[in-house]
Amino acid sequence: MNRESVRALLDSVADDVIQWRRHLHKHPELSFQEEKTAQFVYDRLQSFGNLELSRPTKTSVVARLVGAQPGPVIGLRADMDALAIQEENDFPFASAVPGVMHACGHDGHTAMLLGAANVLSRLQDQIRGEVRFIFQHAEEMHPGGAREMVEAGVAEGVDAMLAIHLMSSVPVGKIGLAYGPVTANSDRFDITIQGRGGHASTPHSAIDPVAIGAQVIANLQQIVSRNTDPLEQLVISVTNFHGGTGAYNVIPDKAELRGSVRSFSQAVREAAAKRMEQIVKGIAEAHGAAYSFDYRYGYASVVNDEQVTRAVEELIVEEWGEQALLRMPPMMGGEDFSAFAARVPSCYICLGAGNAEKGIVYPHHHPRFTVDEDALRDGVALFVRGALKWTGAETGQPTAST
Repeated sequence: MNRESVRALLDSVADDVIQWRRHLHKHPELSFQEEKTAQFVYDRLQSFGNLELSRPTKTSVVARLVGAQPGPVIGLRADMDALAIQEENDFPFASAVPGVMHACGHDGHTAMLLGAANVLSRLQDQIRGEVRFIFQHAEEMHPGGAREMVEAGVAEGVDAMLAIHLMSSVPVGKIGLAYGPVTANSDRFDITIQGRGGHASTPHSAIDPVAIGAQVIANLQQIVSRNTDPLEQLVISVTNFHGGTGAYNVIPDKAELRGSVRSFSQAVREAAAKRMEQIVKGIAEAHGAAYSFDYRYGYASVVNDEQVTRAVEELIVEEWGEQALLRMPPMMGGEDFSAFAARVPSCYICLGAGNAEKGIVYPHHHPRFTVDEDALRDGVALFVRGALKWTGAETGQPTAST
């Protein structure tokens, strides 16, 4: 399949991709609630033809494009869920659902993968192997839709997998790649300090959980600065601290803390959890308080496979030139694509979608987040080129089969 023919197909679907993205943006749905979104995706896929459709979970969709000849299986994944954020943009296609918004680009991811399915479904007779289009629910809410889809067998038989994330922090026209870890282990914790309440004028008769909690917060940072190899990366953030009823003169009997822990190494992850409880226990007992500590593993780190990532780098340079390639450092954010990447050699791609000249500068999960829609065509092209590279339609044989 020559590049000119593929470019013509990409051009033919470009306007549809923008309209699909705008429709999805206007009608967002939260994690595990993507029923209308999944139906919209299913209906579009069904209209393309040549695709075998299934619903592995209530709010996800998988389409299989089985080629004319046997060969490797490439999986292409897009997430579909929105966030509980009130949109502040004034677009004609701004969210029509109060308190719910596509503030992370998943509307664009879904539209790009629909565009790729449209293009590739017209090239079935040139496909050697299979392209599996994975429209995933619930990336934003642990335990995540990826794990459910893996458990449902969606990744079985897949030789390699690609995922694309639109990034407002990366200029449109740039494509970011990282070898090895891309996102962090993303964990959560809850701490309760049980003291003894009293009057603010007689603190000696109370066991003040607020003062104890403040010491806990300060000492947790010692894990990062004094218990962890400085060449490793670890973030411990206490993001909630609740105690008291609002009265100025009452020492409460209980304080609650919660927060997030980010790491890349499993050893660091486990050591941090152990040390955190040691600190909480020691400080609480030193002051005569009781405590509870609940540490929950979230999404694991997404780790890009070297061979698959190298193949993606080659196709980026071939299609867009060396100047488009951006070496990305690992990000401390979490991403449940790790459930797929742990099973299948994968590459998670960061696609530039920011544009300061257009005012597209707001970070992900911001009420004014948006993406430069010029990036959508690049996303479709990445999916299509990746699928053709793996299935040998461009070269006569698979170039990145694992």
